[in-house]
Amino acid sequence: MIAIIKQGVKENQIENLISWLESQNLTVHLSKGEYTTILGLVGDTSKVDIELLENLEIVEKVKRISEPFKSANRKFHPNDSVVDVSGVKIGDGNFAIIAGPCSVESEAQIVEIAKRVKESGASLLRGGAFKPRTSPYDFQGLQADGLELLKIAKKETGMPIVSEIMNANHLSLFENVDLIQVGARNMQNFELLKELGKTKKPILLKRGLANTMKEWLMSAEYIMAGGNENIILCERGIRTFETYTRNTLDIAAVPMLDELTHLPIIVDPSHACGISRLVKPMALASAAAGADGLMIEVHNDPQNALCDGAQSLTPDEFDDVSKSVAKILEVVK
Repeated sequence: MIAIIKQGVKENQIENLISWLESQNLTVHLSKGEYTTILGLVGDTSKVDIELLENLEIVEKVKRISEPFKSANRKFHPNDSVVDVSGVKIGDGNFAIIAGPCSVESEAQIVEIAKRVKESGASLLRGGAFKPRTSPYDFQGLQADGLELLKIAKKETGMPIVSEIMNANHLSLFENVDLIQVGARNMQNFELLKELGKTKKPILLKRGLANTMKEWLMSAEYIMAGGNENIILCERGIRTFETYTRNTLDIAAVPMLDELTHLPIIVDPSHACGISRLVKPMALASAAAGADGLMIEVHNDPQNALCDGAQSLTPDEFDDVSKSVAKILEVVK
C-alpha cells in the first residue's frame, strides 16, 4: 500500500503520520521526489482503514499495490535509485562499467588487468575468488587468497572491487569487497539473501538461469526486507532452447524492469553470449536499451585463462568496446 502526500505539507506532519503508521506494526518507506512524496507501507495492511487514511488532511490518495514485490516496486519509489559503490554511482543516469577476469589467478594477472581496464574507462574491478562450477573437477577459484589479491589490485588502482559470494558463512571475508555479487545459481538462495539484507554492503543480484523477472524482483525483495536497499540488478542471459550462444540475452528485460522497479539494471553480455566476438554488439544494444551499466569479462591471456576464456575480451578489445559504448550513450542521452 502507498500513501501519496499532498504538496506543501510540513516535515513534522509527515513524521507524525509515519509514527502513527509504525504504531500499527507497519514498516514505512519514505520516498521523496521533486514533486511527489510517497509513504510505502509494508506489513499486514489489511487492517489499515483506507478511508480514514485518505481523509487525513495531508494525504492526497491511498493505493494498494497488487504485485508481491513492494520495496522494489517503482510505485513505492517513483524516482530511480542510485547505488553508491565506494564513490562510484550507478543508476539515474550514472553509467558504470565493471570489468575484470572471471577468476583471479595471480597477483600479476589481476593487477595488470585492473590497470588496463581502468585506463579504458572501467569504474569497478571484478574478479572471481569463489567460483561455482558445473563440474567439481574444474577450477574453483583461489577463494580467500583471491580476495586478498583483489585488495592488492584495489590498492594499486583505487578501483572498488566486485566479487561473488557463495555462502553466508563467508561474509566476514567480504569486509573489504565493495560490491558483493550474488550469482545466477544463488539468486534463490533465500537464506543467503536474508543474511545480505542485514548488511549495508551494495549487492549485485544476477538473474537466475531460468527465472522470470517477477521471481528476480522477489529475490531483491528478500534483501530489501532485511533493511538493505543498495541493490543493483544484473541481466546475464537466460537458458532457452537455443544452442548457438551460451544463454539468450533478454534485452527486453532492461526497459521492462525500468517500468517495474526503481533499482538500477546492468547487463553482463559476456555470460549471456559465452562468445567474445558477440560481447561488443550486445554491450552496445544494452546501452541503447537503457541499461545503467555493463559487466564485462577481460583477461590478458584469454586462451590460457583458467575460467571462461572463450567469452573474455583482451584489454585492447575492451578498450574498443568501452569507447563504442560511450558513443552510444551520447546518442541516447
